[in-house]
Amino acid sequence: MMNAVASLQNITALPSAGALGAAGGVERAASAAITSFPQGAPRVDFSEILSQVATNGIESMQRAEAASIMGLQGQASVQQVVEAVMSAEQSLQTAIAVRDKVVAAYQEISRMAI
Repeated sequence: MMNAVASLQNITALPSAGALGAAGGVERAASAAITSFPQGAPRVDFSEILSQVATNGIESMQRAEAASIMGLQGQASVQQVVEAVMSAEQSLQTAIAVRDKVVAAYQEISRMAI
């Protein structure tokens, strides 16, 4: 999966909407990225990625809590506490954004006509 992401980084600039021809520059770039994906690479399940992100978020919250306690006890500097808390806040904001997108997707699917 990382190889596919790395191949996307090779795309420096996409043509503007006015410069797209009949074939389309975006389609060519996407096709190139898809075809460059190695066939023998292990597949990663979306649920595994979400699980890993959730685990990392929980660990970030626990580190922030531990740093806060150490700060109250005088064992950690203010900078260490602030960095840990800011990291935990960023993880929480990411989790909330993912939740909002999942809820919006579910609502959109539930409105579809069968």
